[in-house]
Amino acid sequence: MAVAKPRVKVPKSASKGEIIEIKSLISHAMESGQRKDKQGKPIPRQIINKFVVTFNGKEFFSADWAPAVAANPYMAFHMRASESGTMEFTWVDDDGTKYTEKKDLKVS
Repeated sequence: MAVAKPRVKVPKSASKGEIIEIKSLISHAMESGQRKDKQGKPIPRQIINKFVVTFNGKEFFSADWAPAVAANPYMAFHMRASESGTMEFTWVDDDGTKYTEKKDLKVS
């Protein structure tokens, strides 16, 4: 499988107390392990099973994913901007591989 490619969209700035939308997408096949290849052999399961977002080192969003999650999973959520800082997004694959992306948010 090709290397997963994470993409995130976070506003560069926000007013203190403003509710902002955060969007994330990762290009990943999310192979469930239920399909077979052309030779009839099972294709091994390989999914992203954990998604965690931290802000200034503190976890504030996480999701456990299962094989039923579609390929190229997209996740959007909201947060109240209270301080400037760095958001770190981490996706964890079945084999333990971690994909990360960081974005800064300036709050005024």
